[in-house]
Amino acid sequence: MNRIKDIIKVIDQISGRYSAYEVFTDWIRCMAMSICNTVSPIHDKVWQEREQSYMDTMRKYTPEEQVKLCEMMLWLVETLDDGPYDVLGKIYMDAGMGSKAAGQFFTPFHLSVLTAKMSLGESIESYRDEMTKLDINEPTCGGGAMIIAAAKVLQDEGINYQKVMKVVAQDLDWKGVYMCYVQLSLLGIDAICVQGNTLADPYVPGKTDRSHIMRTPKNMGVLL
Repeated sequence: MNRIKDIIKVIDQISGRYSAYEVFTDWIRCMAMSICNTVSPIHDKVWQEREQSYMDTMRKYTPEEQVKLCEMMLWLVETLDDGPYDVLGKIYMDAGMGSKAAGQFFTPFHLSVLTAKMSLGESIESYRDEMTKLDINEPTCGGGAMIIAAAKVLQDEGINYQKVMKVVAQDLDWKGVYMCYVQLSLLGIDAICVQGNTLADPYVPGKTDRSHIMRTPKNMGVLL
């Protein structure tokens, strides 16, 4: 069930004291923190900091607004149940939050799918036995559209993308990391999402600061 218009409507309703952009950013941050801390077995300093960030962000809103933010997550889940799609990128652009000044625009999903089809090409046949893994390293992941598009291409070919995809997604902007992490988590994709400059500070297993890393439930051995 597509609930994109419902989500945009609620973001507009909540905005006033805060811009729609801030409401959206707070919403995706809280979703990311909630998912990440729920599946984390270690309640260390990083876990505590994320928990505090979640609480501080939610305190900005009235109890009624907090309920709406939670309800919006349920609507996001319902929308992604229809199949892989860059729902958050669509919401961001349809709500008029694209920024010319910051250069923040999200690629229309049909173009991401076309790119994925061209990139996978005939090699897609090698993933049918589900033993061969599709390793994706996305250095500027944004909301994860290119990764989600690859999942859709696989699904359209009758391949279980949850079993074959292994992803490392990195972006300089935390907002993009949160968006990507939430969507890949809800789609059951095995992914490590990293905040940082891919050129100057690429993800290195065991070396990248854990506070900059968010592992999806699938990567942690859990399915939501």
